[in-house]
Amino acid sequence: MLDRLVKIDHSALRTNQMVIITLNVLAFIFDQPWLALLVGVVMLLGTLLGQPGFGFIYRYALKPLGWIKPEVLLDNPEPHRFAQGLGSAFMLAGWLFLFTGVSALGWGLVWLVAALAALNAFGGFCVGCMVYYWLSRLKIPGFYKSPPEGVFPGMRPRRRADHEA
Repeated sequence: MLDRLVKIDHSALRTNQMVIITLNVLAFIFDQPWLALLVGVVMLLGTLLGQPGFGFIYRYALKPLGWIKPEVLLDNPEPHRFAQGLGSAFMLAGWLFLFTGVSALGWGLVWLVAALAALNAFGGFCVGCMVYYWLSRLKIPGFYKSPPEGVFPGMRPRRRADHEA
C-alpha cells in the first residue's frame, strides 16, 4: 500500500529549526535555562497541534513580508511531528538537568537539539524523521509511514507540490 503524501511547506519547518537553533545558542551564551524550557514547551505544543512550534513566526511575519518564500513539497507530516516531539523531550530533559544542577548534561542536550536542527535546516537531513522511518520498518505500532519514493529516509523530498500552501 502506497503512503498518501500531503503538501508540507518546508520553509515553515526550516524557520522553526532556525528559531530553535538561535534560542538554544542564546540560552547557552546568556546562561538562561528558562529559554531552553520555553523552546521545549513551544516544540511540545507544536507537536500536539501538528505544526512547527515556531511556525507562527514564518506564517505571520516572514512569509507575509516576502522575506521567505514557501517551499511546498509532497511529504509525510508524521515523521516531522515525531522529530519535533523527540526534540521537545530532549529539550525538557535538558532543562530538568539544568534546573537540578547537572549543567554539563543539560547543556549537552540543548546543544544536541541545536545541532540536529542545524543538520536539518542546512543539510536537509532530519535525524528524527530517519528514526521514525526505522521504527516503521521494524513494524512498531504507531509508526506506519514510509519515506516518499526515491528518497533516503530522513532526507528532504525533492518532489514539489503543484500549488503552494
